[in-house]
Amino acid sequence: MAAKSEAARVRETPLGDALSERYLSYALSTIMARSLPDVRDGLKPVHRRLLFAMRELRLNPESGFKKCARIVGDVMGKYHPHGDQAIYDAMVRLAQQFAVRYPLVDGQGNFGNVDGDNAAAMRYTEARLTEVAQALLEGIDEDAVDFRATYDGEGDEPVVLPANFPNLLANGASGIAVGMATSIPPHNVGEICDALQHLIKFPRAGFDKLVDFIPGPDFPTGGVLCEDRETVVEAYKTGRGALRFRAKWEVEKQKGGVWQIVITEIPYQVQKAKLVERIAELINDRKIAMLADIRDESAEDVRVVLEPRSRNVDPSMLMESLFRQTELESRFSLNMNVLDGGVVPRVMNLREVLQAFLDHRHEVLVRRLKHRLAKIERRLEILDGYIICYLNLDEVIRIIREEDDPKAELMSRFDLTELQAESILNMRLRALRKLEEIEIKKEHKALTEERKEIKGVLKDKDKRWKRISGEIADIKSRFGQKTSVGKRRTEIAAAPTGVVVPLEAMIEREPVTVVCSKKGWVRAMRGHMEKGAEVKFKEGDGPLFMMHAQTTDKLVVFATNGRFYTVGVDKLPGGRGHGEPLRLMIDLANEHDIVQLLVHDPERKLLVAAYDGRGFVVPEKEVVAATRNGKQVLNVAKGGKAAACSVVDGDYVAVVGTNRKLLVFPLSELPEMTRGRGVRLQKYNSGGLSDATTFSREHGLVWRSGGRTRTQTSVETWVGKRAQAGRLPPPGIGKSNKFA
Repeated sequence: MAAKSEAARVRETPLGDALSERYLSYALSTIMARSLPDVRDGLKPVHRRLLFAMRELRLNPESGFKKCARIVGDVMGKYHPHGDQAIYDAMVRLAQQFAVRYPLVDGQGNFGNVDGDNAAAMRYTEARLTEVAQALLEGIDEDAVDFRATYDGEGDEPVVLPANFPNLLANGASGIAVGMATSIPPHNVGEICDALQHLIKFPRAGFDKLVDFIPGPDFPTGGVLCEDRETVVEAYKTGRGALRFRAKWEVEKQKGGVWQIVITEIPYQVQKAKLVERIAELINDRKIAMLADIRDESAEDVRVVLEPRSRNVDPSMLMESLFRQTELESRFSLNMNVLDGGVVPRVMNLREVLQAFLDHRHEVLVRRLKHRLAKIERRLEILDGYIICYLNLDEVIRIIREEDDPKAELMSRFDLTELQAESILNMRLRALRKLEEIEIKKEHKALTEERKEIKGVLKDKDKRWKRISGEIADIKSRFGQKTSVGKRRTEIAAAPTGVVVPLEAMIEREPVTVVCSKKGWVRAMRGHMEKGAEVKFKEGDGPLFMMHAQTTDKLVVFATNGRFYTVGVDKLPGGRGHGEPLRLMIDLANEHDIVQLLVHDPERKLLVAAYDGRGFVVPEKEVVAATRNGKQVLNVAKGGKAAACSVVDGDYVAVVGTNRKLLVFPLSELPEMTRGRGVRLQKYNSGGLSDATTFSREHGLVWRSGGRTRTQTSVETWVGKRAQAGRLPPPGIGKSNKFA
């Protein structure tokens, strides 16, 4: 019977359907309950539960601290059934002043530092709420928000906090869900309040106007926003974008004209220790020739000292080179993907985020007013009963003393409600004083006036928005720009003007000899080696290219696929071993080979040609590739390949085919292009192009023959028109079919 009941519970389902159903559940759980913040209070569930649990523990700003282990235990046991370390990590971040613009947790003990060191264990640290967190929780006992059952059904937790503080924009948020992510930088709450006040008056305010109030993020670590206004407006208009930030620095002058650079603020979320380590590596690797040393003299404030190699160095140029190579400049991705109403994940723009906060505050205000009105109505009902009691005090006392059911008798005799009768019966004897009667009448009058005022506010929308405006003004006065915590930290600056940093400023210039073997292994050997110097290769390998260069030079590589690749000489391996395969540095597929390797000179021009005899002239400055994938310049036919590449030097072109036919024609017959197939250089009945070069007729055509070079000064016999077949080369020329 047991086996049959088990079989009855088995449901056959296609694997694809089962996977889809379970993955969708997981995705929804990740999006709704873990990664995305609610647009109304800017919190994820773990943060909301942390703050609520701390409030339940009465950890208010004016109270004492409690061990974090106690707090984490309460959160995990009552509200958040996940790992204690994950809860503690979330709590630590809320207390880190370098991570959160307006901390929600006041920590006591080691909560980590900007160098990236971890916080102490939760048994050693203590915490309580901050005033900002208290503002987020303000009114939670006044039916301001909905509550739901906790995971075990033994208690209740808030769905969202009342949030009398624009936490989403003020502290930002980041998270990765399934198929979506969020990244919101922190902002200055005083500026947010100004924008909210303007939006109350002008609900359709434009983004240009809102950016007047909120010119950009305000990070806890300061720094400088280096972005033009149009980029900032566009990012806030779409809810997506990337904003560039730089470290703040200054020049300190010393005796004898010596100076040093001091970095006082670093970009947000950059670990100072790793940043210093990275700059030290660049100095050791001689990637920044202008910088001599770096020292971290930080205490509570950031102070990183940079010593230049020479006092003649331009500080701006030195910093520009560091901005390009280190995290002294970083980009913060703006992606305002939030839960709208706690239900729908979507990307909101700045105005929608601000309006969502205002709508939430309006709803909270109405609910709190209705809650207060209900409390007043109940209290007035009780006070009315008390007044009737005082007017008929002797009779009330008699009924209480003599009647078997005084409650029913009081309700019947004086037309009292059950609540009024119960309150009279529960009244203490000391409350029967004449003075107490006067106080009750005063309270009744005050509550009656307050009830009238609340009803007036509930009926008048303008009055409600006026109240909300007053609450926002109060938040600004408590946390705005005039307070120590609210002063703007991130400086707003114009976008960089593009200081031209020569390569020599970032790489120490040294002479090297670039060696590339026949099998494509490349290396850079120190110094300029003499021609014929002994160089060791792997067995079965030998030299193909050898040239003098500087570490600041670039190499251009032309391959049989018609693409040009660019490699920095400083990126080449040293000359102690056999080097590394060049094709791995430039993403060159195994089916293609290297045709030419040159030290880049942007003033030159190159002659490129394919095996089918087509080619053209291209300026060398146009062949530099920005990526490892290279740049397509010569379009080769399907199944064809590039065969020749040479520096243009002269006024005539010489082409030789695999059929040993030589053709010479004026360079003026070749077009100059940046990309294409080009024109036909030589005609072939069979075979194809072997080599092509340019030369000056007065100096003659140079051939490579039998390991030697030979110059042919008289070339009239082979001069013709472009695209002709040509003639056999002069006697004595070897069969290599290659020019020198």
